[in-house]
Amino acid sequence: MKVSFYTLGCKVNQNESNAMLEDFCRHGYLPAGEEEPADVYVVNSCTVTSNGDQKSRKWLRRMKREHPGAVTVLTGCYPQAFPQEAAAIPEADIVTGTTQRSKVYEYVERFLRTGERVVAIEGHTRGETFEELSPVSRFAEHTRAFVKVEDGCDRRCAYCVIPRARGPVRSRPFESVRRELEALAAAGYREVVLTGINLSSYGKDIGSSLTRLVEESATVEGIRRIRLGSLEPDLMKEEDILRLAKVEKFCPQFHLSLQSGCTDTLRRMRRVYTAQEYAAVVARIREVFGPGRCSFTTDVIVGFPGETQEEFDATCRFVEEMGFLKVHVFPFSRRRGTPAYDFPGQICERDKSLRSRALGEVAEKVRAAQAKTMEGTTAQVLLETPLSATLFTGYTPLYLPVVVSAPGHKPGDLVQVRLGRYEEGRCKGEIL
Repeated sequence: MKVSFYTLGCKVNQNESNAMLEDFCRHGYLPAGEEEPADVYVVNSCTVTSNGDQKSRKWLRRMKREHPGAVTVLTGCYPQAFPQEAAAIPEADIVTGTTQRSKVYEYVERFLRTGERVVAIEGHTRGETFEELSPVSRFAEHTRAFVKVEDGCDRRCAYCVIPRARGPVRSRPFESVRRELEALAAAGYREVVLTGINLSSYGKDIGSSLTRLVEESATVEGIRRIRLGSLEPDLMKEEDILRLAKVEKFCPQFHLSLQSGCTDTLRRMRRVYTAQEYAAVVARIREVFGPGRCSFTTDVIVGFPGETQEEFDATCRFVEEMGFLKVHVFPFSRRRGTPAYDFPGQICERDKSLRSRALGEVAEKVRAAQAKTMEGTTAQVLLETPLSATLFTGYTPLYLPVVVSAPGHKPGDLVQVRLGRYEEGRCKGEIL
C-alpha cells in the first residue's frame, strides 16, 4: 500500500504531513513517488487564503477522477475553520481538522474496512494539550530539520483566520522535544528549526518559555545550529535577547513578523505594536549581538483595507531603514470569517499587485545591500543542495544563501567559507 501527501501552507503544516507519513510508514505503507499512483491521497490544507481552499478542492477532485479506487483524505486548517463547507466536499472520503491528525491512519483503515465515509472534526477547547504526532525522522531538505514545538494562537489580528483553525496556544513538553532532537542528531541532522503557529508564545501554558527551550535544546549533543521560526516583535523582551545572545548554537537570524511599516495600518490590522516599537526591538537586538552578527527577515502585507499611498510609502521607507535580509511580500487576501473581510476601503487587485511588485523591488535592493556588507567576511555554511559533484548551495547562520565549491564534502556538512559577491540571489563563497 502506498500513500501520497499534498501539503499546502506553512512549515508547521509540512512538519505535520511528515509526521502523518511516518505514522503510515510505521504501519507498513510506503510513500508514493512523484508520478506514482497511490492507494491513499491526503491533502493537508491551508486556509490562510480562499485560494488555499480552492487548491485543496481542486486537488481532491483530480485525485478522485484519476484514481477512483483510492482513499482520499482532507485534513488540516480548512476543515477546522469551515467544517460544514469541508464536510460537504463529496470527493473526500475522510474529513478531519487540526485536532485529530494522529488518527488519520486509523480513519483510513476504518474506511477500508467499512466503506463508510468518515467526518471527524472536533472543535478546539480551552485547556487542551499539545497533540503529539509521530516523531519526524526525514525531511525533503535532508540537511535541516523542522521541529514543531507549539500550536495555536491567542491573538486576534483582523486579517487572520488561523486562531479559529488552530485553537489556543499549546506547548510541547521539552522531554518530547529532546527525544526528537536526539533522534535527528543520530540521523545526521546538524541544524534544527523550531517552529510553531505563534512560536513566541511557547511555554505560556506549561510554565516555560521559548528562550528556555532554546537553551535546553542547545544541550543536545550532535545538534550544531538552532534556528527559530517566525517571532512576534512585542514578545522579544530584554531578558530573552540577552539570554539568546549567550547560546553559541543559536543562529541569530530573527524572523520578526512586521506586516506593515505604518503604525496607522498596524492599528487597523489589530497588531499590538507600533512601527516605532518594532524598530526599537531591532535596534536593541543589533546592539546586544553586535554589528554584522545578526540579521532580520520578515513578512509584509500590502493593500490592506484603507491603506493609502502615503501609508504604503511609509512601509517602503521602513523596510529600507530596517535593512532586512529578506522580506516576504503578500498582497492582502480578503478572508471570509475575519473582521477585515468587511472593512471599508478595500483595495483593488490591480493596485495590490502593483504595490506587491514595488515593495518586492525595494526589498531586493535592501537584501543586496545587506549581502554586500558581509562581503569579505567568513562564515560557517551548512551545505544543502548539490549543483554538481563539487558545487553546493547552503546557508550561513544569518540565513544568507551561498554557493560554494566544496570538493570532498556532502550535503549536511558544515564548512567555513569566505563570502564574496552577491549575484542572482546568492553569495559566492570560497571554502577555507
